[in-house]
Amino acid sequence: MSLTAIEFNNVSKKYSQSGDYVVDHVSLSIYEGEFVTILGSSGSGKTTLLKMINRLYEPNEGTIKLFGEDITTVDPVKVRRRIGYVIQQVGLFPHMTIAQNVAIVPKLLKWNKSKISTRVDELLSLVGLEPQEFRNRYPSQLSGGQQQRIGLARALATDPKIMLLDEPFGAIDAINRLNLQDELLRIHGGLKKTFLFVTHDINEAFKLGTRVMIMNKGRICQFDTPSHIVKNPADDFVSSLIYSSREQERFWEGLD
Repeated sequence: MSLTAIEFNNVSKKYSQSGDYVVDHVSLSIYEGEFVTILGSSGSGKTTLLKMINRLYEPNEGTIKLFGEDITTVDPVKVRRRIGYVIQQVGLFPHMTIAQNVAIVPKLLKWNKSKISTRVDELLSLVGLEPQEFRNRYPSQLSGGQQQRIGLARALATDPKIMLLDEPFGAIDAINRLNLQDELLRIHGGLKKTFLFVTHDINEAFKLGTRVMIMNKGRICQFDTPSHIVKNPADDFVSSLIYSSREQERFWEGLD
């Protein structure tokens, strides 16, 4: 039986006392090694849910546990250093080389230079970038897709058990996006870490996720494998998502 990596128990979040819940009394369990995609439209609560895991946001109600430990009992900085975090705006430091960007957290943790250098080369190779070619470049010398790979490498630097990815490919062109999806599946398969990946793209969610969490208005409509969701949509919102995806497929078939 797999360990429970992440557990939400009746978790809620609102941004003002009078406002609606952005995340509305959510309970769920995510197991070690899963690749969970979180799908929903803008305002559905998916990013807020993700940011509560690394304590960028604090819930108003409920508890969140990582490997059985209530995260409110741990210093927020320590929580974040145990978790990899990748966002759409990669956030590379333009005045630092690629190697320096990847090495930021290991340097903060006072790893020795030799260990850091070895880890940087390992990670660049892992994300498909030749270390000798890329370690001394600067972010401005990289394409958007390459920068996103560096963001992923940096998040993996200290070998976290959990990776949070918030629409990391949202600003990437269609061809590179597909390539990055394939790379991410390869990396996940080799590392056996727990990945949570936020997206508003149903095709991306169903391609990547071992399970897909579909959110609407702060609630989880359905949380299941892609095949079970397609065969047994839980409500009208889930049905409409699947219908819209199939309509797109029919459009392309009509052009053949």
